[in-house]
Amino acid sequence: MTPDQITAWAASGESETLEFKKSTAEKDRACRTLCAFANGQGGRLLFGVTPAGKLVGQTVTDHTLEELAQEFQGFEPPLFPLVERVDVGAGREVLVLTVARTARAPVAFRGVAYERVLNTTRTMPREMYQRLLLEEMHAIERWENQPAEGWDVSRLDSREMVLTLEESIRRGRIDDPGTREPLEILRGLGLLVGGDRLSRAAVVLFCKDEEPQPDFPQLLLKVARFKGVNRDEFLDNRQFHGNAFALMRRAERFLIESLPVAGRIVPGRMERVDTPLLPVEALREALANAFVHRDYAIGGGSVGVGLYDDRLEIISIGDLHFGLTPEALFREHESKPWNPMIARTFYRRGIIETWGRGTLKIARLMREAGHEPPTVFAREGAVIVTFGLPGKVPGKMPRKRQGNDGETPQKTPQKTPQKTPQSTPVAILELLKQQPGLTFAQMAALLGKSESAVKRAVRKLRESGRLGRIGPDKGGHWKVKE
Repeated sequence: MTPDQITAWAASGESETLEFKKSTAEKDRACRTLCAFANGQGGRLLFGVTPAGKLVGQTVTDHTLEELAQEFQGFEPPLFPLVERVDVGAGREVLVLTVARTARAPVAFRGVAYERVLNTTRTMPREMYQRLLLEEMHAIERWENQPAEGWDVSRLDSREMVLTLEESIRRGRIDDPGTREPLEILRGLGLLVGGDRLSRAAVVLFCKDEEPQPDFPQLLLKVARFKGVNRDEFLDNRQFHGNAFALMRRAERFLIESLPVAGRIVPGRMERVDTPLLPVEALREALANAFVHRDYAIGGGSVGVGLYDDRLEIISIGDLHFGLTPEALFREHESKPWNPMIARTFYRRGIIETWGRGTLKIARLMREAGHEPPTVFAREGAVIVTFGLPGKVPGKMPRKRQGNDGETPQKTPQKTPQKTPQSTPVAILELLKQQPGLTFAQMAALLGKSESAVKRAVRKLRESGRLGRIGPDKGGHWKVKE
């Protein structure tokens, strides 16, 4: 590590993973930040840099390091930051303390857990503390690996089990057990617990189709086609009960039946070829992710599929875990399924891939089809994946142009109406009614506008009193004022 690197960090400013302290006299507050880093994405703290980013250094002695080591004893469970000394001249040094995200979160300092929000450190809310405790216990005890009380193999769909086994064998993802006896299939799939007891994961995957289960009400799919761009009026509204595989098939069928089609003429052929407006494989991957990663411990939960005039939403009840953020899902990341037993069975059946590449695959498929990747919005208790429908501006009602036969004719480039300047603010208001947590970049991508144009429109909306901000500009959310 060099002084040039320290200078570059100081110039970049404090962030979610970087903090400055003028000297080790602030070691107590520094340890709170290290605690927050360990509970979040990890981070780096520099002693010898002012909060404004001025490089001042400090005199570092053996006593300085001993005092730091003594302060580190306040971490529970133990945390051991990496300490590096960088000479910045004139007998002064910068101490660089680095911590990674801990596998034993939540970490507390002197009995209090902290979290990092943008460039500030604060006491961790009770809900977050409990969630991190749950994640720590996840490998040992979780909802899916508990026994399904009152269930035996006779209540499961044996045909679905055999289909899963044979597809797993065909793909080389499991050895043929030489039997098709249901209990042995479940054993081979790793879905039995405590000897021969059915796990809750086995019920999720193989309960009989179309039979509501009073003790498993969350095995539910909701599909709806809305008129317009909000939930004021239904054109179609249905609910289905059953196992995850059957529900996913119903969700796929709904989309095939409900999504608009795009027509094109293939050279050398007389007829027009109609294909779904969005790539089917990308939609299938998004649906699979919803069924695999949702929180089945929430009894009133479900997977929801909502189709509007301008977008498609796939809603999974539950939170993002293990430090994942919507932005991180579209970067290289490790696979950390919340329901590993269910995920493993979906993988063996060939519905999903491992290694955390599902969202990357969706983005690639959308780009290959000439569309923007979907956006992911995480709100408390739900994750929403939104696909913008090509040719539609999210938040705007489509213009109706009726032909003589009553059908909507194909649009031609020369007849595409020009958008007026007023369309951007109106579209932003409608968009933020549905997704108040969107960033400027996300709004720009969804609206097909430049980020600077979106910022100008938002500024005008705030000045006119039609749009407000709840919380900080970074980390809060928008509130549309009626």
